[in-house]
Amino acid sequence: MKFITDYLRLIIFCSGLLMGIQIPAVVDQYQKRVDAHLTEAVELLAGFQQTADRYFNGSMSALISHYENSSDAIFRDDAVNIRFMSDRVVELQNEMSALQASAVFRTSHVLFFANKKLLSETMQQYSYMILLDPAALIWGVVIALFLAGIIDILLAGLLYWVKRNQQADNNT
Repeated sequence: MKFITDYLRLIIFCSGLLMGIQIPAVVDQYQKRVDAHLTEAVELLAGFQQTADRYFNGSMSALISHYENSSDAIFRDDAVNIRFMSDRVVELQNEMSALQASAVFRTSHVLFFANKKLLSETMQQYSYMILLDPAALIWGVVIALFLAGIIDILLAGLLYWVKRNQQADNNT
């Protein structure tokens, strides 16, 4: 019976290790997705940025205001689209800035403050991998130890409860 519990512990530890290693992989794939979206958004805005550079000293806000205040309805409608693209670039730049921090901050950002749509896209297209870098190994060992510890505590509590009930039954 002891060897079964030892193998169970080993399986739980290995499973926790593999789950923990996935954390930096998710963060890495999320960061690559954000970078790809940012690159695309900057490219889409590039022509308007050139116009802003040429006529408004690089101010995208001034260009958008000019479009909004135009007597031409088409320009006013385009102002909404340009503002959306400009805001999207700023949003993605802020997201990339958050992902340039330390590994712990990056991970907590992805877990708690990530762009929900981009995180959902990342998880839908996530490909499981085993990263063999120090951060991934640390995450893996920490998660494995945590999971194994929780299971050990639960099993010890269950065994204590069973023994206690058996003793109570024997005393009656």
